[in-house]
Amino acid sequence: MNRSFAFHTGFRSFSLCVLLWTTAQAAVAQTDNAERRYQYAVRFIQQKDYVKAKAELKPLTEIRTSAIAPYAHYYHALADFNLKRFSESRLMLKQLIDRFPDWKKMDDVYYLLGAAFFENGQYEEGIENLGRIGDPALKPDVSKLQTYYFSQINDLNRLKLMQKEFPNNRELALALIDQIQRTSTAPADLELSDRLTNRFGVPGVARPVTTEASSSTATVARPEKNRNKGYYNVAVLFPFRLNDINPYDRARSNQYALDLYNGMRLAKTKLQSEGITVNLFAYDVDNDGTKMTTLVNNPGFIQNDLLIGPLYAEPNRIATEFANQNNVLLVNPISTSSELVVNQPLAFLASPSLNQQALKTVAFARTLSMVKKAAIYYGNSRKDSTLATLYQNELKRIGYAVQDFRKVSSSDLETIRLSETNKPGHIFLVSSDENTGAKLLRLLAQRQVEVPVIATSSAFNFDKDPLSIFSRNDLYLVYPEFVDPERPGSDEFEELYLDQRNLIPSTYAYQGYDMLLFFGRMLARTRGQITNRSQLKAAPEEGYLLSGYDYTASNDNQVVPIVKYDGTRFTLIK
Repeated sequence: MNRSFAFHTGFRSFSLCVLLWTTAQAAVAQTDNAERRYQYAVRFIQQKDYVKAKAELKPLTEIRTSAIAPYAHYYHALADFNLKRFSESRLMLKQLIDRFPDWKKMDDVYYLLGAAFFENGQYEEGIENLGRIGDPALKPDVSKLQTYYFSQINDLNRLKLMQKEFPNNRELALALIDQIQRTSTAPADLELSDRLTNRFGVPGVARPVTTEASSSTATVARPEKNRNKGYYNVAVLFPFRLNDINPYDRARSNQYALDLYNGMRLAKTKLQSEGITVNLFAYDVDNDGTKMTTLVNNPGFIQNDLLIGPLYAEPNRIATEFANQNNVLLVNPISTSSELVVNQPLAFLASPSLNQQALKTVAFARTLSMVKKAAIYYGNSRKDSTLATLYQNELKRIGYAVQDFRKVSSSDLETIRLSETNKPGHIFLVSSDENTGAKLLRLLAQRQVEVPVIATSSAFNFDKDPLSIFSRNDLYLVYPEFVDPERPGSDEFEELYLDQRNLIPSTYAYQGYDMLLFFGRMLARTRGQITNRSQLKAAPEEGYLLSGYDYTASNDNQVVPIVKYDGTRFTLIK
């Protein structure tokens, strides 16, 4: 017996291919009247006239000694099912089981009985009956049946209870993963989703399947790589460290990952309003290459169209290899190392690399002074020294002299050899010490050294430094994380985030929002296949909250925001 689904303008009907008379004829040795009734019933079922079919089959169900009786029971139950009389269908099937426990078509009975329970919302009973099916050839049909019905359950708690009762049911686990990713941000739910995804893979998007009854069993359509469809799967590979979350700890080491992800969830809603469906799947990936290897070896992982993360070197290397082999886009949300995208056509940096920051800042510095001399000071971190060195190399390349290049801290700025008679055309300060910027500006004021100063935003404490510090006419900040509160949509985002998370959004939340918004649109625009770099640039009118994205020349973001305080607020000048 064959199983198939038919969906018509929102109304779902279920039908099983009827058993042709030639199939059962050898097993039937009844009176001419019984044979005639059975043939009529078969014809009526083929014509979908289920009421007349039942009228012919009812007398045949009373002849318990007849070989035709179990077939009559079955098709009577099938007719009731198609008439949406699911209780009557179940009663007839249970009667069949009681009267003919050894019938050779019992697997088909359990299949139809499971569907009838599902129709009444009795999912547990439906799963139990489908679990009694022994024929491996019917497993694809069982999988398709469960996938459809489980996708109709919108109660997250019920799905969790059912999955706990049936922990080995893959279709149920995938439905629960999908529901969590669509409706929940609770850390415990994300952890559950992560565990289930590692075991069962990534769920596809449930969609109606139309097949007509035929001579062969209907097969399950496997999810395909999404190129020209309206949905995209995005794997978020962050160190969520869910097992270490303390709700009372406001200085959690993983807070930035949660903020990035929560920003993405708002972007997902925004994309949906634009007709772009994005399915987010969160994976708790720390600095563990073994876990990343397990993920990429999961057959379902290939369904992803975009990977965001991982953030550590070894997992990122494994993810990049997977992305290249399977034509999947990969974005690192916070790294500034251009090495991650060199010769990696599908890998992108959401932030401008240190090399890009050096190039764009030097180009800006050339507009500030005609004097081709510069002083460069940098802090103790590796990032500080790397950016300072790149900046120095670019200055020398274009013919500038670097009169002072040294490491400084907020406690030893007095060692700087600058005076009114010995001053450069501009100063570049790169420091991760938020006390350094204000102290340098005070030192320059004391020595009456008036030259343009370009500094990284990390050299200042915006919460403690007085605004008068930033009022210096020739102070400019390289500020990749700059959020302009005057930008359209900024207030709405903050209100939504505060309403949902009960927290004021951090910079990471804004970054997560903009990043998924841009790359989600890029996926939809290019169908995941980058063939024309001219498309990979954010237009000002597209409503980003940060400074935007530009990948028209390279795979690291070429937008390097430089801001200045205008006396009332910080404004983007480049």
